[in-house]
Amino acid sequence: MMKFLSATLLMMIASQASAFTVGPVANQVAETRLFAAEYVPMEGEGKINLKIDLENPKVVNMEDVTKGKKVYCRCWLSGTFPMCDGTHAKHNDATGDNVGPLIVTVKTE
Repeated sequence: MMKFLSATLLMMIASQASAFTVGPVANQVAETRLFAAEYVPMEGEGKINLKIDLENPKVVNMEDVTKGKKVYCRCWLSGTFPMCDGTHAKHNDATGDNVGPLIVTVKTE
């Protein structure tokens, strides 16, 4: 019964978000994939990046992480982009959003 309810709930959610497709439920874990070709912006939705490398068609950064920890910006507002400077906290307070950084750590063996 629980698997049926979980699958039904996931299908209801998927039908409300046309940009997402939900695969079969296995052990109550669903696979969700965003297909760019199916993406339709919601009303009022616009550009995310309003200040970083605007002259380039795509912003791409590469960095080697060999030890320690790196904290990367995901809000596009950091003054130290691609590294996070905590600006997302002010954005979240002002907008009610919940964006945060991507934290990458390298485990030493």
